[in-house]
Amino acid sequence: MSFALTVPQIQAGTKDVTRRLGWLQLKPGELIRPVRKCMGLRPGETIEPLRAPLRVVDVRREPLRMMTDDMDYGFEEVRREGFALHPTYCWPTEWIAMFCKTHKGCEPSTIITRIEFAYTED
Repeated sequence: MSFALTVPQIQAGTKDVTRRLGWLQLKPGELIRPVRKCMGLRPGETIEPLRAPLRVVDVRREPLRMMTDDMDYGFEEVRREGFALHPTYCWPTEWIAMFCKTHKGCEPSTIITRIEFAYTED
């Protein structure tokens, strides 16, 4: 799974939730390898693992706007996404705007896949 937008958070272990437009078949207990980039590699580029595999803890579908419908939930989720101290995206509204900007066709009402994971030692 690519973490191109959150490489520092994955490497530091400050992120334990990610949101995706797909990944509908993912199940708790499965392992995913966090990589910098895995699609659109140029000739000569290789997949760069960021750390040991992540173990999926929970997978659920929810509207992206849920982070602003319940602001306590939103701030906790921004923290879990690894952005609690980010100067621009620490508020749920700004985080959602960033997510929509970086995911073509996404709007706050879009149903996304919320994936919770735990770090492993390999």
